[in-house]
Amino acid sequence: MASMVQPNFGEDMNHKIATLIGSVVLLASLSVLAQKAPSAESANSKQPTPQAGASYIIGPEDTLFVSVWKEPDLTATLPVRADGMISLPLLNDVQAAGLTPMQLAASITEKLKKFVSDPRVTVVVTQMNSQRIYVTGEVAHSGAMNLTPDMTVLQALASAGFTQFANTKGIYVLRSQNGTQKKYPVNYKKLVKGEANDQNILLKPGDTIVVP
Repeated sequence: MASMVQPNFGEDMNHKIATLIGSVVLLASLSVLAQKAPSAESANSKQPTPQAGASYIIGPEDTLFVSVWKEPDLTATLPVRADGMISLPLLNDVQAAGLTPMQLAASITEKLKKFVSDPRVTVVVTQMNSQRIYVTGEVAHSGAMNLTPDMTVLQALASAGFTQFANTKGIYVLRSQNGTQKKYPVNYKKLVKGEANDQNILLKPGDTIVVP
């Protein structure tokens, strides 16, 4: 009588377990790769917060974030050189100073059409180093200060601080206009009380705040 061949359940079970483990490892590897390799779309969507308005005129020493849609190799944070130029891949030197962010984006877009199909360019000013004011006198932090959008005298003084000898009633702002210098009085004590709000003027590039 012929003997019956008994199935090897242990071998089958080991094969199934090995297959299952291999599948789990493969899925885990794919998940890690997906996390480490974000798409060009998601990379381009993470743009910094603009520090300047649409009408801002770019100047030397500003820092710009130039983004080209779905072109991560052309997306970069760039300083504006002293000669007003920025350096971009493919384009080399591009004039930036004297233009608004939108004007510069349009200029780069036009130049990139030779190399990229339907380029979409965004320019964001991340540091406005070319726009400065100055604070001098009895302040804790004297010297140049970067001018932020809609910065007022009160905001600048809050950043500069006072020494114990500051005459906060006799502060003034010096501003050059058409070759002449104008003087704007500022009474800090009244400002912090909500009085004399007309003295809390918006600052302009080159303004000097003097704290006697």
